[in-house]
Amino acid sequence: MTEMSFGAVELPLAKPFVISRGTRTAVTVVRVTLTDGEFSATGECTPTAHYQESADSVGEQLAFIRPQVEQGLSRDALQQALPAGSARNALDCAMWRLDAAKQGKSVWQLLDMPAPVSVITAETLSLDTRENMAAAAAVAVAGGAKLLKIKLDRDEIVEKVAAIRAAAPQATLVVDANESWLGLDLESLFLALHEFGVAMIEQPLPAGNDQDLVRCLHPVPVCADESCHVSADIAGLADRYEMINIKLDKCGGLTEALAMTAQARHLGLRIMVGCMLGSSLAMEAALPVAVQAERVDLDGPIWLAQDAEPALRYENGEVWL
Repeated sequence: MTEMSFGAVELPLAKPFVISRGTRTAVTVVRVTLTDGEFSATGECTPTAHYQESADSVGEQLAFIRPQVEQGLSRDALQQALPAGSARNALDCAMWRLDAAKQGKSVWQLLDMPAPVSVITAETLSLDTRENMAAAAAVAVAGGAKLLKIKLDRDEIVEKVAAIRAAAPQATLVVDANESWLGLDLESLFLALHEFGVAMIEQPLPAGNDQDLVRCLHPVPVCADESCHVSADIAGLADRYEMINIKLDKCGGLTEALAMTAQARHLGLRIMVGCMLGSSLAMEAALPVAVQAERVDLDGPIWLAQDAEPALRYENGEVWL
């Protein structure tokens, strides 16, 4: 018999996190714990208002599914029992961890994959003034960051990237517009960003309104984030994106994330792994996909005032197991 419990936890941030849609000073996560009396395992999700989620709505989904889980619902059956999203993610990851513990194995061993020593991860530069973003880039690379993810809106796009490139001449740069570039001259903008060695542009246009990407040149690979949630979305994106961003909170857990990885490879799309703000508990669950990705953005814990234990180690631009 499996017992299931869950609850919301507010995690204060060490500094404000700013993107084109707003500012956050704390993040609310929901944690699900499964126990069979001998072993226990926990999964974490971050409900996101942009996707019509809250801690309350996730709690309602988890309360609904709890009787089935406690009666032995399998991980495969879970994929149909709950929709893609945060609630399913936390439960799916807890199921993976509990299955591994019962078998005396790690999740890596269940997947027949070698665990890496470390993975290079992006360090995010929060949206700010040109001067402050350049200063943040300088601090990041002085601390060992190798990959910088630049949060941008519609203002001073090229100027901010130019300032950051000057402050971090050796770093790999990717930019994230969070759907904010509708109506801009994308082709000219992409060409300008290419001149500064930008390696990837993430979600420049709103999800569902990204058809202009079909008609413009892509000198820099363009990555679908808000446009791509689950494996069924991928085929319809191949004419406008070169990459997809897989996030466990969007797709509903490690099970679907692995399916997305296989589907993207089948269709010739490159892979990025991203995250919502959250603790090491959430980031560690995404690592089996991260080791198969070209770009990794799992820096959520470095924004927290205090991480969960056991915490992953973030050092020299890498996340260490």
